[in-house]
Amino acid sequence: MITVYLQSPGQIGLREAPEPTPGPGQALLRVRAAGVCGSDIGAFRGANPLVKYPRVLGHELACEVVSVPGDPEQNPRGFRPGDAVAVDPYLFCGRCYPCSIGRTNCCEALRVLGVHVDGGMAEYFAHPADMLIRLPPGLDWVRAALAEPLAIALHGLRRASLKAGERIAISGAGPIGLLAAMASIRAGAVPIMIDPLESRLQAAQALGVRHALRPGPGLAGEIAAITGGRMAEAVMEASGAAQAVAASLEIASHAGRVVLTGWPKAAITLDTAIITRKELTVSGARTSGASELGEALSIIAGGEADVSALLTRVVPAADLPGAIREISDHPERFMKVVATF
Repeated sequence: MITVYLQSPGQIGLREAPEPTPGPGQALLRVRAAGVCGSDIGAFRGANPLVKYPRVLGHELACEVVSVPGDPEQNPRGFRPGDAVAVDPYLFCGRCYPCSIGRTNCCEALRVLGVHVDGGMAEYFAHPADMLIRLPPGLDWVRAALAEPLAIALHGLRRASLKAGERIAISGAGPIGLLAAMASIRAGAVPIMIDPLESRLQAAQALGVRHALRPGPGLAGEIAAITGGRMAEAVMEASGAAQAVAASLEIASHAGRVVLTGWPKAAITLDTAIITRKELTVSGARTSGASELGEALSIIAGGEADVSALLTRVVPAADLPGAIREISDHPERFMKVVATF
């Protein structure tokens, strides 16, 4: 089979490899579509210290089941060959404290496909059968591959305890930020999108976001004007930029909630007196859970979020190495790229 193989930072290409042999409890999957994530670009650039090389990339996956374990206990959802599935890409230990309370995305030994272990940018792929989610009827492969980033956005909103009628300021109009904006509108909240790029703000407005602002010294005043002085009851920081993380405390309302989903490149100094003065709830949001992936699939299949609007390009798998190079060189030109196998 053909894989998208990252030998080392900047060294990516197609490589032949043996078809995988499923291990205990694993299903053999034929990959049908794979999305390109920012973490894939970070791995290509050598900017993600968690990546071990060489590595097969890819964790935003829509697949067809080829074979499943014969033991029903290892195949609790009753998958059969030919079933269409999405892949929960976050391998957890099941033994640590977070796993014991059902927060497996916070596993102390979490392994992510395409980062810690080989991912699914390959013609075939083996994965635990109990970590597959059946696709809703009629959902195509390409849109199904976008469910995983939507699940991350949903997890961030859940950590923010977002309620209908609230204003949520979202810093970073990349895929996660825009998906969070769409999900916020679906929940009856009012997103305020913040991004330095005019093209990204225009993309947000095209998706129904009424308030699209650039960061800067006047940001807090603009949000005060939008909210009648209250500021944003919820803030989701999705860029990882140091200035945006610091600003998230300023633009949050008193008794507001701030959720940090972006990954900063270095340590950030924060004025924690603001947290105390406003009595803010500040939370992290890492990846997502299986329930949120299932919810994301249902939202997409039901037409409640137009994830296709984020598609910059759909490419054949053979073009993935070139596409990853191009995204790395010109990230401002791309939102989401999905490859079909």
